[in-house]
Amino acid sequence: MRTTMRAMTIHEYGAGPIFDETMPMPSMNPNEVRVQIKAASVNPIDYKTKHGDLKILLKYQFPFILGNDFSGVITEIGANVTDYKVGDHVFGRPRKDKTGTFAEYISIDASEIAPMPKNLTFEEAASIPLVGLTSYQALNDVMKLKEGDKVLIQAGSGGIGTIAIQLAKAMGLYVATTGSERGQSLVESLGVDQFINYKQEDFSKVLHDFDGVFDTLGGDNLKQSFDILKPGGTVVSISGVPTEKNARELNLGIGKEILLNTISLPIKRRAKLTHTHYEFLFMHPSGKQLKILSQLIEKNKIKLIIDKVFEFKDTEQALEYSMNGHAKGKIIIKISE
Repeated sequence: MRTTMRAMTIHEYGAGPIFDETMPMPSMNPNEVRVQIKAASVNPIDYKTKHGDLKILLKYQFPFILGNDFSGVITEIGANVTDYKVGDHVFGRPRKDKTGTFAEYISIDASEIAPMPKNLTFEEAASIPLVGLTSYQALNDVMKLKEGDKVLIQAGSGGIGTIAIQLAKAMGLYVATTGSERGQSLVESLGVDQFINYKQEDFSKVLHDFDGVFDTLGGDNLKQSFDILKPGGTVVSISGVPTEKNARELNLGIGKEILLNTISLPIKRRAKLTHTHYEFLFMHPSGKQLKILSQLIEKNKIKLIIDKVFEFKDTEQALEYSMNGHAKGKIIIKISE
């Protein structure tokens, strides 16, 4: 039986190298399956993790395997798993303490995977889990948007924006997005109702009476987002400031809860002044929601936009490419044939 695997690891936070090294095969519990990973996608959380930007929320032991979502083939089944069998093609996003998809194998709870959409390649399927679940939870679970509501999705031509726009349109929402002329034709092909060229227009002066904003940029874009909402509207951010609510959800303890409450006070004050709501979204894995997304993909309600595919040995270059912020769609790492 195989005992080791190839994986891409870091040994410390910061701008240091990614190591291509041999690691032990992941252990399994009875509720898990072991998957041979065929492809993984690159997400902003990968380089934020590498640089230590999230260590207030997530603490990892070194050496740490990077990567947060994948597609692959099941090679082993835990004793309690009944929904899957060896050989099944699946995709998923592991929970925060089981990440590590830039590797040849992963063990993952069966509740956190779903059968791959039948019309996708492994590379295409790997592009979905993190961005798909994040978009679904932002629009449905947090903003609770309904048909006819208006939502701004920032940076629509990026990896998460391209999925969020299509999901929002499938829900019957009015969708505005921001971007440059480089991404305009792409987002318009996805059905966006209103495009704001941020180089020429200030979205906070153009848009009014929106029900929600999905902020993927943070900074001034986040602050200005409250200005376009109607009373009771919600800004959901994945690039802003976490709050004490996130500390409670992640069981970080009272110290971190007090710290995040203090750090997030300015943005919460802005929400209060505009009679709106602010939520920082820390997405949770869900095989059930992946199955919903899979149905939409198989019905061609969502198409996958792949910017570039890197070989496994070029993982570090893939992260560097992601960090430059010019990708249109998703960046994929091909792990194995």
